[in-house]
Amino acid sequence: MRGFSDDERERITEALVEAGQRQFAQFGLERTRIKDITDEVDIGTSTFYQFFDSKEELYVEVLLREHRAFHTAAEEAVEDVDEPREQARAVLQTMFEEVESNPLIYRLIVEGELRSLQSRLSDAERAEIVDSIRGRRLSTLEEWVDDPAFRIDDREMVDALLRKLVFVSRAKNIPVAANTGPEYEETRDVLIDVVVNGLFSEPRDGDR
Repeated sequence: MRGFSDDERERITEALVEAGQRQFAQFGLERTRIKDITDEVDIGTSTFYQFFDSKEELYVEVLLREHRAFHTAAEEAVEDVDEPREQARAVLQTMFEEVESNPLIYRLIVEGELRSLQSRLSDAERAEIVDSIRGRRLSTLEEWVDDPAFRIDDREMVDALLRKLVFVSRAKNIPVAANTGPEYEETRDVLIDVVVNGLFSEPRDGDR
């Protein structure tokens, strides 16, 4: 079996991750075949195993990269926002947008996809996942907690609250009868307002 130079290995690895991202997003883990991925990259299925031990290992790599991108999007949403109250609003809006538009992020965060993979992973792989996800917390949380108007002084609680709020996105695809009330998007936006105003004391007149 031919070897690959370092540059070739890097190029093929990235191509496999990108192809896997597309296939997993469209078909999910179970319905995606290794051949579907290698055909995109123009390598043989046997060559795949020189880069990843299994389809599951590639899937974990894809999910971890998606999680890093999700975290980066939330951080970038507050780069030009100074007020903690508006930072919280921007973070929540961004988190919902990412979960609603990215099927991989939805499966990772809302459906808990990584938990279903636990039995298929090694102890080292499970430890890597835990370290990667737990190690990513919004840098602005400290600023919020230190703000005198912020109602919660436990950073871990705030982090958990933000993570769990996006579970509301499950309601987006629940079929409802016509003319039964506000659409999902409207109720989600009201929820964001309620949460932000609840996190900070003395809401401004415009936010009441």
